[in-house]
Amino acid sequence: MALTKISDTISLADGKTIPVMGFGTYLIKDQATMNTSIQAAWDAGYRLFDTAMLYRNEDILGPAFQQLGIPREGFTLTSKVAEVVQGYDRTMKAVEGSLKRLQTDYLDLLLIHWPVREHFFETWRALEQLKANGQVKSIGVSNYSVAHLELLATQAKEMPVVNQVEYHPYLNQQGLVDYDQSQKIVTEAWSPLGRRAVLDNPMLAKIAKHHHKSVAQIVLRWELQHGVVPIPKSTHPDRIAANANIFDFQLDQDEMTMIDLLNQNRRTGNDPEIVYESGKQY
Repeated sequence: MALTKISDTISLADGKTIPVMGFGTYLIKDQATMNTSIQAAWDAGYRLFDTAMLYRNEDILGPAFQQLGIPREGFTLTSKVAEVVQGYDRTMKAVEGSLKRLQTDYLDLLLIHWPVREHFFETWRALEQLKANGQVKSIGVSNYSVAHLELLATQAKEMPVVNQVEYHPYLNQQGLVDYDQSQKIVTEAWSPLGRRAVLDNPMLAKIAKHHHKSVAQIVLRWELQHGVVPIPKSTHPDRIAANANIFDFQLDQDEMTMIDLLNQNRRTGNDPEIVYESGKQY
């Protein structure tokens, strides 16, 4: 797929589309910072905005769009169901709360934030119902392994169109990405820069110098070229703009392969299997 601009979109299995890159809002806690960050992201061309019940900032993200005069139909909005409210009834109720806080009557994309064994099928059933109700346009998951997706397929009426996972050069989860692609599930990357762990890698620095780009820009471009939708986050307007400025160059196959070989199966976040078993993050 030729990627020429940040407003390019990728098709979902349900017929909808999402932008090829998103803006993450994790850790943004106050209205002024949210407004500045969203304005910078909007100006840089981001049209996919990602939050979660767990981030506890839906109540400042919704007002940010209103206060900045950004039209609701102009962007794709994602939120995620927290572990503590999983289960059919609790999920239905929790999403109504999210919609109120976000000051909107629908979400473009709703994800289950982490797989939880105790409520595994009923939470997904709630998402299917929310979609049928029109409260949510598309439904997906986050932090699901191949095993979780295969288990879900035994009872789901429809399958997730997105799986958002930790993904960066030190954790490229190639088997999972290949599986997602084979099932027409779009993989999104949270922590696309490995919580900055990859930014001092000498080989990435060498590739960056060759392209007159930053290491962060090289990594985000590598993700795009793998068909993964990166969701970088920042509160610095210059960095927000720089992260979006990755559509004027291309990595060649050798460079892609060299970055692939940096994989260490190294997580910066929770292991989905432990969250699945315990029902909570640790």
